[in-house]
Amino acid sequence: MDQIANMINMIKNANLREHESVVVPYSNIKFSIAKVLEKNGYVKDVSKKMRKGFPVLAIDLAYGANGEARVSGVERISKSSCRIYIGTKEIRSVKNGHGMVVLTTPKGILTGREARKELVGGEVLFKIW
Repeated sequence: MDQIANMINMIKNANLREHESVVVPYSNIKFSIAKVLEKNGYVKDVSKKMRKGFPVLAIDLAYGANGEARVSGVERISKSSCRIYIGTKEIRSVKNGHGMVVLTTPKGILTGREARKELVGGEVLFKIW
Protein backbone atom coordinates (compact mmCIF):
# COMPACT_ATOMS: atom_id res chain seq x y z
CA MET A 1 0.00 0.00 0.00
CA ASP A 2 1.26 3.45 -0.90
CA GLN A 3 1.42 5.38 2.38
CA ILE A 4 2.11 8.79 0.79
CA ALA A 5 -0.87 8.47 -1.57
CA ASN A 6 -3.00 7.40 1.38
CA MET A 7 -1.93 10.46 3.41
CA ILE A 8 -2.53 13.04 0.67
CA ASN A 9 -5.92 11.50 -0.20
CA MET A 10 -6.92 11.57 3.48
CA ILE A 11 -5.97 15.27 3.63
CA LYS A 12 -7.94 16.04 0.43
CA ASN A 13 -11.04 14.10 1.49
CA ALA A 14 -11.07 15.53 5.03
CA ASN A 15 -10.63 19.04 3.63
CA LEU A 16 -13.49 18.62 1.16
CA ARG A 17 -15.72 17.27 3.98
CA GLU A 18 -14.74 20.28 6.15
CA HIS A 19 -13.13 18.27 8.96
CA GLU A 20 -10.88 20.13 11.38
CA SER A 21 -8.01 17.64 11.42
CA VAL A 22 -6.81 14.27 10.19
CA VAL A 23 -4.59 11.68 11.89
CA VAL A 24 -2.20 9.46 9.90
CA PRO A 25 0.50 6.98 10.99
CA TYR A 26 3.86 8.68 11.53
CA SER A 27 6.93 8.39 9.32
CA ASN A 28 9.77 10.83 8.71
CA ILE A 29 8.92 11.35 5.03
CA LYS A 30 5.23 11.99 5.77
CA PHE A 31 6.25 14.49 8.46
CA SER A 32 8.52 16.29 5.96
CA ILE A 33 5.76 16.37 3.33
CA ALA A 34 3.27 17.71 5.88
CA LYS A 35 5.74 20.44 6.89
CA VAL A 36 6.07 21.52 3.23
CA LEU A 37 2.26 21.61 2.94
CA GLU A 38 2.10 23.68 6.14
CA LYS A 39 4.73 26.12 4.88
CA ASN A 40 2.73 26.65 1.67
CA GLY A 41 -0.64 27.10 3.41
CA TYR A 42 -2.36 23.85 2.46
CA VAL A 43 -2.54 22.73 6.11
CA LYS A 44 -2.64 24.85 9.27
CA ASP A 45 -0.52 22.85 11.74
CA VAL A 46 1.41 19.58 11.90
CA SER A 47 2.43 17.78 15.08
CA LYS A 48 3.71 14.38 16.15
CA LYS A 49 1.65 12.72 18.90
CA MET A 50 1.44 9.34 20.61
CA ARG A 51 -1.78 7.36 20.34
CA LYS A 52 -2.07 3.94 22.03
CA GLY A 53 1.72 3.71 22.23
CA PHE A 54 2.28 4.43 18.53
CA PRO A 55 3.42 7.71 16.95
CA VAL A 56 0.89 9.46 14.73
CA LEU A 57 0.87 12.65 12.71
CA ALA A 58 -1.92 15.09 13.64
CA ILE A 59 -2.61 17.48 10.75
CA ASP A 60 -4.90 20.48 11.30
CA LEU A 61 -6.52 21.50 8.02
CA ALA A 62 -6.57 25.02 6.58
CA TYR A 63 -9.51 26.73 4.92
CA GLY A 64 -9.88 29.91 2.89
CA ALA A 65 -11.44 33.17 4.09
CA ASN A 66 -14.94 32.06 3.04
CA GLY A 67 -14.51 28.53 4.39
CA GLU A 68 -13.58 26.98 1.04
CA ALA A 69 -11.27 23.97 0.98
CA ARG A 70 -7.59 24.78 0.40
CA VAL A 71 -6.99 21.33 -1.13
CA SER A 72 -9.38 20.58 -3.96
CA GLY A 73 -7.32 17.94 -5.74
CA VAL A 74 -4.20 15.80 -5.61
CA GLU A 75 -2.49 13.57 -8.13
CA ARG A 76 0.13 11.00 -7.18
CA ILE A 77 2.83 10.96 -9.87
CA SER A 78 5.65 8.64 -8.81
CA LYS A 79 4.48 5.29 -7.48
CA SER A 80 6.35 2.37 -5.98
CA SER A 81 5.86 0.46 -9.25
CA CYS A 82 6.93 3.33 -11.52
CA ARG A 83 9.28 6.05 -10.29
CA ILE A 84 9.30 9.36 -12.18
CA TYR A 85 12.40 11.56 -12.00
CA ILE A 86 12.77 15.01 -13.53
CA GLY A 87 15.53 17.57 -13.87
CA THR A 88 15.39 21.23 -12.97
CA LYS A 89 14.43 22.34 -16.48
CA GLU A 90 11.51 19.87 -16.64
CA ILE A 91 9.69 21.23 -13.55
CA ARG A 92 6.46 22.92 -14.65
CA SER A 93 3.79 24.90 -12.83
CA VAL A 94 0.57 23.21 -11.72
CA LYS A 95 -2.83 24.65 -12.66
CA ASN A 96 -1.27 27.89 -13.94
CA GLY A 97 0.40 28.58 -10.60
CA HIS A 98 -2.62 27.71 -8.43
CA GLY A 99 -1.04 24.46 -7.28
CA MET A 100 2.37 22.98 -6.63
CA VAL A 101 4.42 19.90 -7.28
CA VAL A 102 6.27 18.18 -4.41
CA LEU A 103 9.60 16.46 -5.06
CA THR A 104 12.08 14.48 -3.04
CA THR A 105 15.55 15.77 -3.85
CA PRO A 106 19.08 15.39 -2.50
CA LYS A 107 18.31 18.54 -0.47
CA GLY A 108 15.15 17.05 1.08
CA ILE A 109 11.45 17.38 0.30
CA LEU A 110 10.94 20.53 -1.79
CA THR A 111 8.24 22.19 -3.87
CA GLY A 112 8.83 22.63 -7.60
CA ARG A 113 9.54 26.34 -7.12
CA GLU A 114 12.13 25.65 -4.38
CA ALA A 115 13.77 22.90 -6.46
CA ARG A 116 14.17 25.26 -9.44
CA LYS A 117 15.65 27.88 -7.12
CA GLU A 118 18.10 25.35 -5.62
CA LEU A 119 18.88 23.97 -9.12
CA VAL A 120 18.10 20.36 -8.17
CA GLY A 121 15.82 17.75 -9.69
CA GLY A 122 14.46 14.62 -8.14
CA GLU A 123 11.59 12.19 -7.83
CA VAL A 124 8.17 13.77 -8.36
CA LEU A 125 5.93 12.64 -5.49
CA PHE A 126 2.62 14.38 -6.24
CA LYS A 127 0.81 17.49 -7.46
CA ILE A 128 -1.61 19.37 -5.21
CA TRP A 129 -4.01 22.23 -5.98
